[in-house]
Order: sequence, then C-alpha cells, then structure tokens
Amino acid sequence: MKVKVLISLAVICAFSIAAFALWNRVETVGAQSSKGDEVAKVPADDQPFEFNGHIFKNKTEFLQKGRCVTEELSEFQIADIEREVSVFKENQRAATGGFETNATGGVIQVYWHVVNSGSSLAQGNIPDSQITAQMNVLNAAYASTGWSFNLAATTRTTNATWATCSGGTCETQMKNALRQGTADDLNIYSNNMGGGLLGWATFPSSYSSNPKNDGVVILYSSVPGGTAAPYNLGDTATHEVGHWMGLYHTFQGGCARNATSGGDLVSDTPAEKSPAYGCPTGRNSCANIAGNDPITNFMDYTDDSCMFTFSSGQDTRMDSMFTTFRFGK
Repeated sequence: MKVKVLISLAVICAFSIAAFALWNRVETVGAQSSKGDEVAKVPADDQPFEFNGHIFKNKTEFLQKGRCVTEELSEFQIADIEREVSVFKENQRAATGGFETNATGGVIQVYWHVVNSGSSLAQGNIPDSQITAQMNVLNAAYASTGWSFNLAATTRTTNATWATCSGGTCETQMKNALRQGTADDLNIYSNNMGGGLLGWATFPSSYSSNPKNDGVVILYSSVPGGTAAPYNLGDTATHEVGHWMGLYHTFQGGCARNATSGGDLVSDTPAEKSPAYGCPTGRNSCANIAGNDPITNFMDYTDDSCMFTFSSGQDTRMDSMFTTFRFGK
C-alpha cells in the first residue's frame, strides 16, 4: 500500500521513511460535504422498532443490540493497547535516534467479499455498481484524513450459512476461507446478518493474535441504494472502518472524556452519555461538560444522513493505531 509519513523532528531521517511512499498531506480535518439538513423522524422510544425483519422492544434496544456489535473493550484491555502504543513509539525513537514516524495517510487496498445465499439482490448478491458507490462513500468520508481506499478485488461466495452469519463459528469459517492480504489491507464482508444487526469490525490491536479474523462485516442492504433505511447511504461501512482504524464510539465511557484515559481517548470529541439516534440537533447528554453531543460524527449512532465528520483528534488516533498495529505487519 502507499502510505505517507509525518516525522516528529525537523530533520528528515532517510532510512526511517524509506518504506513509505510519501504524498501531500491534506491538513483540514472535519466535514465532508454535508448530506443536507434533513432531520430523520424518530419514533417514540416506547414504541416497538423493526429492522431487517427483527423486532426490538424500542429504538434504545436496537442501539444496544443491533446498530454496531463491534466488541466493547474493557478498561483493562484499552489500557493494555495504550501501553503497546507507548512501547512501540519508545522502540521507534530508540531505533531512529529520537525520530518518531507516523503513517499519516495512504491508499488502503480493499478486498470485498459478497457473501450471499443466491444470485438475486434480495439474497445478498449486491451488484458491482453498489460496491463502487460504497467505495465512493468511504473515500469521501475519509478524504480529510488523508486515507483513501482502492478496490483491489471482489469475491462472490454462495453459502447459506455464511450469508446470514452474525458471528461465532460461521464467522471464523467464512473469514478463514476468504480473507486476503496483510494487516494493512481491509477485508469487507457483506451479508444478510441476522438479529437486526448492521455490522461489526475488529480493532487494529487484534490483528497479531488472530490475523484471519481481521476485517469489517456489514449488512448488504446498508450500502448506498440498499433497503436498510435510514442506514442505507453507506455509513455503516464508514463507521465500522473507523473501528478497524482504531476508533472507539464517541459515547465510549459515557460522560468521562480524556485524551489519555476514559471516554474515546480523543480529546476533541465532546463527551456523550449515550448513543444518539435520528438527528437530534442540539443534544447535550453531558450537561455539566461543555459542548453538545457530536451527533454528526461517524462514530456515533445517528442516521446516515446526519453523520459526516471525523475530528482532528480522531485523525491523529487513526494514524497512530495504523502505524503501531498495521503498517508493514
């Protein structure tokens, strides 16, 4: 993959960047072009909520059990990951005479696996045109961070068990059979997962212990033009790729917010007590902390039409996580 590098000292150390293909850094981090000012109509939270054939007691239950089922790490696991990053940087400085380098963007190769139960769209066999549209959404969402995505290959697999897989043994079998590339290559699996789920991902820190499990799984109808409204503009993939790049939810840890402990470990995302849904403009769930909830952030749970930003701090975290756990692995 092509990667660009940021060096912490003014003097450039040639050997420390030889493995990187440099390209111009896009400095502005923030919103991609807005998807409009539309505000989704949100049903009362005491009403049943149906998604992809699964009925939840209410929207809150959907957010807790279906919106994103990426593993929620414990405080101890998160602390271990941060220690690994610290040790990596110390070793890097020791090896380069005090230099610290980060991959600050580049082209990530994508292997897309269409997992279906038959040849029709309703069976999960999305066409190339929808995959292209999803790639365009990813590239627009991450443009301000300097990262981009190139579709390296598409596979199509008909397997009734994998086509509705929502984790467990079937996920292991599917990924063992289909995954391609190395740690810095993104594998996306689209299927018709059960349980009213939208998707999940693995974190960069998990790669070394289980390389075959690495990747992102999304509901096939969440891609642009799909039927999973209001989550059918392609930002389920954007959200899950954010996890794959090392980001946590903006509401991680509730109202605890600190760049080094608690919260999402990103200091410029306002604290958020719980996930937001719909597009609740002006929401402030942590009233004693300055700043409204980051409802337009890709790592919240709002409707696709409402999310269109990564913060500068999230950009920096992605660079650090990718460098530590993915680049050249």
